[in-house]
Amino acid sequence: MTSTNDIRRSFLDYFASHEHAEVASAPLVPFSDPTLMFVNAGMVPFKNAFTGLETPPAQRATSAQKCVRAGGKHNDLDNVGYTARHHTFFEMLGNFSFGDYFKEQAIDHAWTLLTKEWGLDPERLLVTVYHTDDEAFDLWKKRTGFADEKIIRIPTKDNFWAMGSDGPCGPCSEIFYDHGDHIWGGPPGSPEEDGDRFVEIWNLVFMQYTQENDEIVADLPKPSIDTGMGIERVAAVMQGVHDNYDTDTFKNLIAASESLTGVKAEGDRTASHRVIADHLRSTSFLMADGVLPSNEGRGYVLRRIMRRAMRHAHLLGASEPLMHRLVPALVTEMGQAYPELVRGQPLIQEVLEREETQFRRTLDKGLKLLDEATEDMGEGGTLDGETAFKLYDTYGFPYDLTEDALRSRGIGVNKDGFDAAMAQQKAAARAAWKGSGQAANEEVWFDIAEREGSTEFTGYSSTTGEAAIIAIVKDGAEVQSAEEGDDVVILTNQTPFYGESGGQTGDAGRIWTPEGLEFSVETTNKPLGRLHAHAGAITKGTVKIGDAVHLEVDGDRRDRIRANHSATHLLHAALRNRLGGHVTQKGSLVSDDRFRFDFSHPKPLSEEDIAAVEAEVNEEIRANEQVGTRLMTPDDAVAAGALALFGEKYGDEVRVLSMGRKGGEGRNYSVELCGGTHVKATGDIGIFKVVSESAVSSGVRRIEALTGEAARQWLVARDEAVRAIASALKTSPDDARTRVMALIEERKRLEKDLAEAKRALALGGGGAADVAAADEDIGGLTFSGQVIAGLDPKELRPLLDQAKNRMGSGVAAICAVNDGKGAFAVAVTDDLTDRLSAVDLVRAGVEALGGKGGGGRADMAQGGGPDGSKADAALDAVRQALAKVSA
Repeated sequence: MTSTNDIRRSFLDYFASHEHAEVASAPLVPFSDPTLMFVNAGMVPFKNAFTGLETPPAQRATSAQKCVRAGGKHNDLDNVGYTARHHTFFEMLGNFSFGDYFKEQAIDHAWTLLTKEWGLDPERLLVTVYHTDDEAFDLWKKRTGFADEKIIRIPTKDNFWAMGSDGPCGPCSEIFYDHGDHIWGGPPGSPEEDGDRFVEIWNLVFMQYTQENDEIVADLPKPSIDTGMGIERVAAVMQGVHDNYDTDTFKNLIAASESLTGVKAEGDRTASHRVIADHLRSTSFLMADGVLPSNEGRGYVLRRIMRRAMRHAHLLGASEPLMHRLVPALVTEMGQAYPELVRGQPLIQEVLEREETQFRRTLDKGLKLLDEATEDMGEGGTLDGETAFKLYDTYGFPYDLTEDALRSRGIGVNKDGFDAAMAQQKAAARAAWKGSGQAANEEVWFDIAEREGSTEFTGYSSTTGEAAIIAIVKDGAEVQSAEEGDDVVILTNQTPFYGESGGQTGDAGRIWTPEGLEFSVETTNKPLGRLHAHAGAITKGTVKIGDAVHLEVDGDRRDRIRANHSATHLLHAALRNRLGGHVTQKGSLVSDDRFRFDFSHPKPLSEEDIAAVEAEVNEEIRANEQVGTRLMTPDDAVAAGALALFGEKYGDEVRVLSMGRKGGEGRNYSVELCGGTHVKATGDIGIFKVVSESAVSSGVRRIEALTGEAARQWLVARDEAVRAIASALKTSPDDARTRVMALIEERKRLEKDLAEAKRALALGGGGAADVAAADEDIGGLTFSGQVIAGLDPKELRPLLDQAKNRMGSGVAAICAVNDGKGAFAVAVTDDLTDRLSAVDLVRAGVEALGGKGGGGRADMAQGGGPDGSKADAALDAVRQALAKVSA
């Protein structure tokens, strides 16, 4: 028997020996075709090479490509486990010629490998060609010696391949294997072709034309070859079995499942073991390539596959989570060929265990509801759509999981009713949104989200990508296209651009096409919390709905934002360590040039506090520890010690970010719930520097800080300032502080001397007798009024107290003039306060100075005004008020 690993290696080695470059499998998330959810064929990674958008890796290439078909139009999920050849994950072996060899050599390679290298019996093989492809017919006949009836002409599109309505296309030639007359079925093109006797094992695509709107318009200047062989099918042939699940890889995985469950793969239990084995492969490989379970996009499809397998584990009676315990068996089978499985094994096992544990909490409740709803139904019955929707909405049962659960009992599901319930929920959500006070012109976002679903964010692992345009918004309304000079918002089905949220500013960059589109993304927003809207201007070309585009985040700007965001986490931990556990985040703003961090604390930080926090954060930065990310439920994350961020709304799962060195109990320096983008290691932050600390509101403080190059430039600027000060003081930078402190002390002494001199001047320069000589008599009331330039307003009250003591009975007023403004104060002796109020008198004077108000007590009041030149008028206003009182 030839193992699957041997077959893979033999295929690649054969073509490598014939001058083909061996190309490693691309990730399952496609980069060359943004319209696909997953890579579903071996040629997908080479699509841009075939269309001329990219240079091919070599003129000839060969690969073993990972593929998944579990979403969109290529969806085999429902059939997996119940047929011999349906899989969610499979491998496609292929050889490719990019304008090098063509039909004759492709046919020769296929025939030589199958019959000479692998020793398949030619009598068990037959081929198909497109009905008009006489060239391929003649080449096969010449190479194989087949009779005409074994080279079957097929007139349908089964034997004509196209990349789309526009682009390369050409006829196909498929190679079939006859499993024997003991299996029902006929050759392709016959009435019995749907039987299982004749199985396609290899498809050779001859790209020789180009088409527009599904019409062939020209020959390709460089005809090319694209072939695809499903390794599972050819392994069945070479191992002498008819069923893919009887090949070595699946037999070993099923044996591991049997061992852990204690249930043999027999009878009705066979399908469950097969589902588990198949879904183990697809879920593990998807997670190894960066896809993690979520409620949207690729992550949702992954979760559907997981939960389908987990339900079958439940059917087998597994009392504990099963899937994660099967990962080692998969790594043993396929880890050598795909080292990403080995690298990702810890994460894969952790996620599978957590997902199955979480799903088991709701599975029993959901199945109980399902049993109650169908207990009176027999075979041929139909579950109502409303119940199916309740299972989906309340218990997380995807529709196909409900279908699968009822399949064995012969009960169907009312899909129309399910869709109607889904539509009703969307309508209710829309009505609730309209009543929430949102601006009417923002309804466009709801329309887009309802039609297209959420944007899939790919920016955690990459700052570039490809996508399809799903919406263009101009002046608050959707449009079908836009052109140079237009300011628009572009939405795509997926994007590496982070949308502003959680305090982190949105990404900037460019969206472009080889055909000439240049769109400058000025910022990225996140309407409704689930769309990523790229706002900016078209600087060149045009764009329309459906266009495939390249997206490129401004990487340098993203790096600065990442550094600042990660620094907020380290700062948060340092503040809690220094000030206490009462410190919690109350808000933040993370941009590319700086960040601010608001936190709860009742008083200002001391210089020692700030210095200690800076030192601790920079110590963690220098440690350069890797930053880790995990997905957990919010409750589990908080229970594990993660801090939830202020103002964030969390769904069923959250990203838990761990950074810094591990301390007590093995916990990292910082562990927080956060959906933003972050550095890969703390050393990427560079430097951390606090530039200000201030109050935001009662009990809330704010720190503004810099990292990286911005922090370095800030420090350089401060160093230059110190050097300039030292130069002006004619001292060294090291002695500048001492020199400045001496100057400050000297200034304080001079200011004290000056204040004493001004006080003496206010007293007439010679004592109380000189001031008394200037007193006025207004209707029997003694009044002392003075204007003093340069007097510190703080000296007004002491001088007025002296005046009251000197006069015994009377009113004193002084106007201090500084920088063009007037500070005005009035004093009334106690014996006159029943007739006069200092507050009324000072307000009269303040009004003359161009001000308003003034306050104090009946015996002493103070105010001020902007026009110090009206100081004498202020005194006159008091005189007039006194005259009225004494009249």
